Amino acid sequence: MSVAAIDIGTNSVRLLVGEAGTGETGLVVVERLMRITRLGQGVDATGRLDPAAIDRTVAVLREFRSVMDGLAVGPVRITATSAARDAANRDEFFDAAEAAVGVRPELLSGEEEGRLSFLGATADLDPALGPFLIADIGGGSTEFSWGTGECEASISLDMGCVRFSEKYLDHDPPRPEELLAALSVAEAFVDDVPQAIPKAAEARTFVGLAGTVTTAAAVEIGLATYDWDRIHHFVLTKEAAEDVFRTLACESRADRVHNPGLEEARADVIVGGMCILVTIMRRLGFDACLVSEADILDGLAMSLL
Repeated sequence: MSVAAIDIGTNSVRLLVGEAGTGETGLVVVERLMRITRLGQGVDATGRLDPAAIDRTVAVLREFRSVMDGLAVGPVRITATSAARDAANRDEFFDAAEAAVGVRPELLSGEEEGRLSFLGATADLDPALGPFLIADIGGGSTEFSWGTGECEASISLDMGCVRFSEKYLDHDPPRPEELLAALSVAEAFVDDVPQAIPKAAEARTFVGLAGTVTTAAAVEIGLATYDWDRIHHFVLTKEAAEDVFRTLACESRADRVHNPGLEEARADVIVGGMCILVTIMRRLGFDACLVSEADILDGLAMSLL
């Protein structure tokens, strides 16, 4: 039996269709799709989802419904996160999403998001590499979760690549004072992590999830064409992350898009995301980040098996 999970994020909408594996393989991926729709565009300023952003996202959900029908999918779980949490008109969007997919989205709390991210990211990791600190850098929020065999603590913070880009990075390329502002705010947020997760900095392995982290890895590798196998579990050193950050932050969007590994639709928010990633590594003292393509989406699918 195939199951499907859809994650409606602030920046992207993603689909995973999977089946139960055998032995140590808990989830066998049948299909994995991602579309950038920027659902959270302007939410931080207006408190509402923009009608055009809703239309873009619903169009993708219809596409995903067609894919699921072609694969004879059974149970479906669809969740919405930061942008929907912040939006006064989320029920309007949920009505349209339910009409497109046939299943109403669940509104995840930040804590639930963190726990599902932990489940997905650690499923194929050796427990001997733990304890793990997982950081899921989204468009509107970043979730941290900690543990070894299971998530023991988590926290969600209102910092994300779209939120930071819209709020602090007004020029192209960003001015030094804008970058400093974004980094300073990120520092204040990250300094809250040890209060919620006292052992955060003691994690043996720091694992980074979502588009900012995987894009940083792809740019560091110089991937002209996306390659899941080369990105998943790539070790991104702090030195490499800082280098990618400096390169992208100093370029205009027009120049930035020519970096192999950077998807054009992510070019205007990647610097905001990199401000968050490098701050996490600086403040919590991690020399490397284990990049994972398995994340909340995998956790959602596994919860159905």
